[in-house]
Order: sequence, then C-alpha cells, then structure tokens
Amino acid sequence: MIAYVDCFSGVSGDMLLAGLLDAGLDPDRLRQELRRVPLGGYTLEVQRVSQHGLTGTSVRVVVAEPASPERHLADILALVEQSALAEPVKEKVQRVFRLLAEAEATVHGTTPERVHFHEVGAVDSMVDIIGVCLGLDLLGVRAVYASPLPAGGGQVQTAHGLLPVPAPAVLEICRRVGAPLLPSAARTELVTPTGAALLGALATFAQPALRLRAVGYGFGQKTLPWPNCLRLWLGEPLDPGLDCERLAVLETNIDDATPEMLGAAMERLLAEGALDVFFTPIQMKKNRPATKVSVIAPPPLAAHLAAVLIAQTTTLGVRVFTAERYRAQRWTATVETPWGPVRVKVRDLFGQRQASPEYEDCLRLARAHDRPLAEVYAAVVAAARAAGLVTP
Repeated sequence: MIAYVDCFSGVSGDMLLAGLLDAGLDPDRLRQELRRVPLGGYTLEVQRVSQHGLTGTSVRVVVAEPASPERHLADILALVEQSALAEPVKEKVQRVFRLLAEAEATVHGTTPERVHFHEVGAVDSMVDIIGVCLGLDLLGVRAVYASPLPAGGGQVQTAHGLLPVPAPAVLEICRRVGAPLLPSAARTELVTPTGAALLGALATFAQPALRLRAVGYGFGQKTLPWPNCLRLWLGEPLDPGLDCERLAVLETNIDDATPEMLGAAMERLLAEGALDVFFTPIQMKKNRPATKVSVIAPPPLAAHLAAVLIAQTTTLGVRVFTAERYRAQRWTATVETPWGPVRVKVRDLFGQRQASPEYEDCLRLARAHDRPLAEVYAAVVAAARAAGLVTP
C-alpha cells in the first residue's frame, strides 16, 4: 500500500492523523497502540465533520494539563526509544523529530541538541506525530508521496512571539528536503512545522501511479472559505514492490579544473541538497582529458544546484534533464550490540528484507573498543536478524 497526501489546503499533524482515520485506520486500535508510549494525561477525540459539501474526520488531542514541560531532542528520542513501539515506527518518529530539531537549530542559531521544543514538544503535537507514524504502519503503508505545499501568508503566534508565515522552521524544512511551495492568497498558516516535518521526513514530493483503494478527508481546526482538509489517497502501486520517483540529473564537462576544485565542488553540492555527486573521466575535443560532473538531485533544487555548480567550477553551462528512479523500500533502524547501538539500513523488496550495517557507526565502535571491524559487523548482522530485520 502507498499513500498520496493531497495538500490543497495545507497540512498539519492532526490533519494527517484525521486523514488516516478517515481512510480506514481503526481509532480504537490507534488508541491501544499509543498506550505503548509513556505519555499520559490526554484523550483522543475523533469526530465526523462537514464543510462546504465535503465530509470527513477531525481529530483533537485534549490535554488535561495545558502547560507541557519544555523538552529537548534527547528527551523525546529517549521517550520513543524506551517505548514498546515497533522498531520501524520508532525510526520514523525519531526521523521526524530530528528533522524538526535540525530546522529549528538553523533558524535560531543553535544546535539540534540545545533546541527547546515548545509547541512541537507538547503532548498534543507528540501524539499527532507518533499517531501518524503508527497509522501508516497499521495500514501497511510502505511509501508516502505528497503534493506541493501552499505557502499561506500573514503571521502566526508562537512561543517566540509573532512570526511570519510560512513559519521559519517550515521554510527551513522545505529547503532541506526540496519540498515544492506554491503561492497562496490565504492570509493564515496553512502548513505547520509538525505537518512539514512529517512530510519532509517521510514523503517524496511527487504524485505516484496507483490503483486507488481508499480516500480519507482529514480536517483541521480552522474555518476557511473552502474545505480546510487534506485528501489522503491509499492504493496499490502499479509496479508493486518498487517505488518510482522523479529526479533531476545535472551534467557538465570540465577540462580546466584542478582535482582540489572538483573535490570542493562535490562537498558544496552535497551540502546544498544534492543526493549524489560523481565524476567520470572523459575526452573532449582535441583529445583533451576531462571530467564529466554528474549531480543527482530533487527536481525543485535543480536550478539552485546548477548555479552552485557554475559558481564553484570553471564550467560555463550545465545540462539538466529528468530521470525516473525505481527503488526498493528502505529505512533505517537501530540495533544493540555488546559495544553500543548501531544503525542499519533495511531494504525490503517483495517481502524479502536485508540489513546493511552503517559503516561509520561500526567504525566508531571498533575504534572505541579496540575490536576488529569485521567482528562489529558480524555482531550487527546477528542483532538485525534477531530483531526480525532480515528475512530468514
């Protein structure tokens, strides 16, 4: 099953959760699974809503204690890690909060570890994020896609005071993941940091080909001149087992740049959002040895990365074309070894799972505990198999 989030009126955590419920997620099962997380003092209210001729579902997290303690990233990650959630759900929740922390840190000039989660660290926002990740897992959704996001305008009241819309954290998340933004005449916040982080961490911004099975309408809390909801499409991919996404490929041929210049350009391109950068030795006119620089990137970043490539090298122009990439489902999980935790990349293709240890994590433990790298690798693979991350 794959999901497509149609954000014609924006996106927030509660709208996404409501869309999942409207598309078939059992609210009682959701409440049961949420109890695996040590977060108390709230109730989850689910109700039917009709606006401007459309009917769907609205979700509200009612908190007994309105004032929530300020939480740091480490507090939230520890809470999730100590819960009884399934490992794939834990990984998704932690990925969302890490993206939020990185965006907030950039905006406020600090580090992710020192960020104070105000609104997003509150119980209601945490329930929204954990609930969405749980809902995707319970419905068997293995890939999420999303439409462009309407920017909105005006100002929004936050713990830092009045801020422009889109909120700075929302813009930073969109910049990091290459999310496409559309102009909107609405003078209100349409995309919340929670909604942006959920889609930024979990979704590909493209519309997939699918065989539609269900549609859910998830309504927000605001009243607007149009239905304030998102549409969640659930269906089967037309090519089961593989996801297809559109990518931009940038190329240029260079015969007068030093290796140092090309190496620096690669580092800068990756830092600016390129998915991959690689060099190919070629021959140009008059048989001069040269290098073809290739960059793979999200399509919304193509123009920006072309400008970076021209600025960082001696090239006068960059070729850009669109390619499709088919990929197996994959995610990152964490396993425990005798020397500490290690991340593994899990690949799922037609129900067959494989797990690859994260090299940097293994190397760090091998050096810290004076163990052979091969021994650490073997322990990680055994732990992944014991955790059910590898198909027997």
